[in-house]
Amino acid sequence: MAITLSGDQAIPSPPLSARLTTPQVWGIVLLAPYLLVFLAFVVYPVGYGLWLARHPASYVALYHDPIFARAAVNTLIFLLVGINLKMAIALFLSGFFAQQRTWIKWLSVLFILPWAVPSIPTILSVRFMLNPEWGVINQLIFKFTAEDGPNWLNDPSVALAMAIGVHIWKSLPFWTLILMTGRLAISHDLYEAAAVDGASWSQKFRYITWPSMQTLYITCTLLSMIWTLGDFNSVYLLTGGGPADLTHVLATLGIRYLRLDQLSLAMASIVCALPLVLPLVYFMMKRLSR
Repeated sequence: MAITLSGDQAIPSPPLSARLTTPQVWGIVLLAPYLLVFLAFVVYPVGYGLWLARHPASYVALYHDPIFARAAVNTLIFLLVGINLKMAIALFLSGFFAQQRTWIKWLSVLFILPWAVPSIPTILSVRFMLNPEWGVINQLIFKFTAEDGPNWLNDPSVALAMAIGVHIWKSLPFWTLILMTGRLAISHDLYEAAAVDGASWSQKFRYITWPSMQTLYITCTLLSMIWTLGDFNSVYLLTGGGPADLTHVLATLGIRYLRLDQLSLAMASIVCALPLVLPLVYFMMKRLSR
């Protein structure tokens, strides 16, 4: 870019490096490594995955694969049942743990352990407990009834229900803690005024607690749906997608295709989850922008 003067005489503008101040130059230098890491570990893997899933034949193969259809149905069941049940229980427990009692505080420490402990040992311990031969649950059933217990993970419906239960058990403490924080932000004067007016427990919840926590509850539900769509551990560590690949969800289906050396199908199955993820992200960011 040049500055034109009278007589068609042009003076060239100084280069960009000359216009930058020393702090600006150092800012760019210090920002460059983070930008390179972002490009190498975020942009490149995502772009490469989308490039692998570019062939329409991959989606045609997914459409004709009954395991993919079953995984899509399992994902919807996982979301509808797991999230609604988890958030409803978390809302109830947030009121319980918000009470100022010493034994409740100690109980809350034990309650938060499943979320604090890593997923691999906790979920595998549940899988070992459900073992039909030497698991502790069937051992107790045999001890008290003198009969063999069922093979818990051999039935697809029971196995999927167990995976949903493990997901709820693992993530419930986190959402309970978030909702409990929302409860504690409500002014106690409102409850005292309601008690003076003779309001019942249900009326306090209906007219004070729920209106104050409705926005937080809906926001947490949307965020939980996004995270649950990517919940790999609850299903894969407990059932491995079995029996007969009938408990797979979209988060674990890609591993099945990778084991079959079908990389394009693995990437395509992940891309098929985007129509579920992107609207949730949009509504989530729209709510947060308010």
